[in-house]
Amino acid sequence: MVTKMSTLDLSGSKRRKRNNNERVLFKFKNFGEQGFPTEFIGCNFDQNVKFLLEFAQQENGSIWSFQLEVHRHPPMHVFLFVVEEQVELSLNPHCKHCQYIGWGNNLMCNKKYHFILPSEDTIAACVEGGASQKYKTDCSNNIGGEIIRSKLNLIEIEGHMMHGVFHSNGFGHLLCVNGSLESTSDLPGHSIMDFWDRLCIGLHARKVSLRDISRKKGMDLRLLNTLAYGETWFGRWGYKFGRGSFGVTQETYQSAINAIQNMPLALLAHHHVGIININEILTVLSRYQMLSGHSLVTLCDAFHFMLELKSRIPKENNLTSCYPGLLVDTTCRWSPKRVEMAIRVVVEALKRAESRWISRQEVRDAARAYIGDTGLLDFVLKSLGNHIVGKYLVRRCLNPVTKVLEYCLEDISKAFPKQDQGFRVNDSKEKQQYKITWMQLMKDIYFLYNNILKEHKGLMSNYTGVFATIPTASRIILDTKYFIKEYKGVSEADSRIEADKSKIYCAIMLATDEGFGVEEKVMTPFECFLMREDVTFDELKIEVEKTFGDIYLGLRNFSTRSINNLMSPISGTELVFNVMKPGSKIVLGGVIMPNDHTNINGGIFEGIKNNIVVDCLCGTKDEDGERMVCCDICEVWQHTRCVDIPNHEAIPDIFLCNKCEQDILQFPSLP
Repeated sequence: MVTKMSTLDLSGSKRRKRNNNERVLFKFKNFGEQGFPTEFIGCNFDQNVKFLLEFAQQENGSIWSFQLEVHRHPPMHVFLFVVEEQVELSLNPHCKHCQYIGWGNNLMCNKKYHFILPSEDTIAACVEGGASQKYKTDCSNNIGGEIIRSKLNLIEIEGHMMHGVFHSNGFGHLLCVNGSLESTSDLPGHSIMDFWDRLCIGLHARKVSLRDISRKKGMDLRLLNTLAYGETWFGRWGYKFGRGSFGVTQETYQSAINAIQNMPLALLAHHHVGIININEILTVLSRYQMLSGHSLVTLCDAFHFMLELKSRIPKENNLTSCYPGLLVDTTCRWSPKRVEMAIRVVVEALKRAESRWISRQEVRDAARAYIGDTGLLDFVLKSLGNHIVGKYLVRRCLNPVTKVLEYCLEDISKAFPKQDQGFRVNDSKEKQQYKITWMQLMKDIYFLYNNILKEHKGLMSNYTGVFATIPTASRIILDTKYFIKEYKGVSEADSRIEADKSKIYCAIMLATDEGFGVEEKVMTPFECFLMREDVTFDELKIEVEKTFGDIYLGLRNFSTRSINNLMSPISGTELVFNVMKPGSKIVLGGVIMPNDHTNINGGIFEGIKNNIVVDCLCGTKDEDGERMVCCDICEVWQHTRCVDIPNHEAIPDIFLCNKCEQDILQFPSLP
C-alpha cells in the first residue's frame, strides 16, 4: 500500500526557493516528471503537494497557479490552478465520489486539493471585466490573481479542460477531461490525460477514480471503445473496473465484454430475423471488409478496424485504397489464367445459389463440371474466403450448428455506387480504387452503433437466439461507469530515502459499531515514518498522533492506547528498532478524545452515514450514483429504472414498492 513519510527528523532538502513575485514558465509536456519542477522526495502525497507548491505563484492564501508552455511556435500557454479546500469549512464536507466508488468508509481528510486546467469558457465565468482575453495572451505575473473571482467559483464551475481532486491521504478523483473536441481548448484529450497521469505519479497518489460518461455524436464512448479494444478510452492509462451500477460485478462485466466482442459477423447473415435495416448493415460491413484487406470475423474486428481507420484519415481528406481482387502468388504452380478461370467458375456456381449459404462440398461439386483439377479448385476455395471479385464479396464462414464451411456471394456494388466495379480479378495495370471520406466513416460508425448496439424500446424483444446477447451485454457495459487506477506511490520513492534513516509503517485501529456489535478495525492505510535509529516508542506515538491528526479530520484528538501487533507489552522508553526491524508495520490502537470539537453532520467518514436502506431488485445494497426512489411504507430505496420509472419522468409523490403493494392487496376487505 502507498505510504506517507512524516516530518520526524527530516532534514531540509535543497530545493530552489523563489520569489513570490516571479512568474516562472514551465513546460507542459514534462510537468510532473521527476525534477520538473521538483524532485518529489517526500514519498507521501501531502508533503509532495507542498514541495510542488513552492514553485507556484500564490494568488491568495489557498490558490496557487503555474503557467505552462504547451508549444513555443505559435506561442500557447495554459494555467494550472491548485486550490486547497479546508473540509471542515466546506459546504459539502462528505465526498459523494468516494461514496459511489466504494470508498465511503474511508476516514474524512482535513483537506482536498483541486488541480484545475481551466478552459477559455470557464475562465470567462471567473473573470472581472476583460481579463478573459488577457488570460489567452498575457504572461504577466498577476494574471492568475486578476482572473479568479473566488475559489468556490473555480471549484464548482463545469467545463474545465481538466479538473481532478485529491484528498490529503492520496485518494483522488478525476472529475472531468475535455480535450480539443469537447471544449474551446487546443489541447487534445490524450495530452491532458498524460499530464494528469504524470501528476498522480509524481505526487505519489494512492488510488484515483473516475466516472466515464463521455459521449460523442450520440454514442457512448465507453461502449464503443470497450467493444473495439476491450477497455474504455481511459484504459490506455491503466484505469480498470472500479464499481458497477445496478448490481454489475467485475465478473459480469468481463463476461459481457467477451460475449459482445466475439459475436461473429457471419451470424448477421445467417440469423438476422428481427434485426432492422439488416441489408444496410451488411452493405456497410462489406464496405469495410473490402478496405481492411483481411478478414473481419467478429463485431470486435469490424469496430476496431473502423476506429483505427478514423484515427488515420484527416477530416478533410479521402482514404484511397487499391484492391485488385485475388492476386496469384508468383510461387503458385498454376498460371494466373487458370486461377482466374477457376475463380469465375466458383463465382458462377455461387450466383446460381441466389445468395444462399451453401456448403464447400456443394460449391466444389458444381465447379468440377468445368474444372477437372481438384487441386486447383481446393486452392481457389481456400484463397477466396472474404475476398472481392468484381462487384461481389465471396463470404466464407463456419456454420456454428453443422460445423461445416459454407460460402455465399454478396453483391457489394451498393457499398461504393460511384466506383467502376469491373469483373477483373488480377490486373496489375488497372487496380480498382475505392475512396471513403472521414464524414462517411463517422456516419457508418454511428449507423452500426445505432442499429446493432443501441437499445430501441419495443424492438429488443425481436432479437432472438444469440442476438439477444447484444443488447444485454451492451447494457451491462453501459452500467459500468466507475473505474480505478492504483498508483505505485512509495515503492518508487524508497530508493531515494537516505541510507542513514530507518523506516517504520504505522496504521490506526479504532473500535467501530456497524450494527453487529463493537469491532476493532484498521481505519487508515499504512503511513511511512522516517526516523532516527534511537527513537523511542513514546516519541513514535507522539509523531503518529500528530501525523494522522494532520491528515484526517476525525483523528485530530486521537490518543494512542496500545500497539496491537506486538507479541508482548513494551515500555514507552524502549527503542523502536531494538524491538522491530526497519520496514516493519505497526498497528496502533486508541480512542478519539471526547473533547474533540469537530462537528461534521453525517460522521467522520467520507460517505454520509444516513442509515438509509438500499435493497434493489438488481441486487444493489448501497448507493451507486443512480437515481433512486424510496417506498413510502417500508422506506427501502430502489433504482427508478428497476421499478419501471423512466428517467424522463418525475418520481411520483407517493410510491409503493412491489412487496408493500402486494401486502396491501392481501389485507382483508372492510365489511
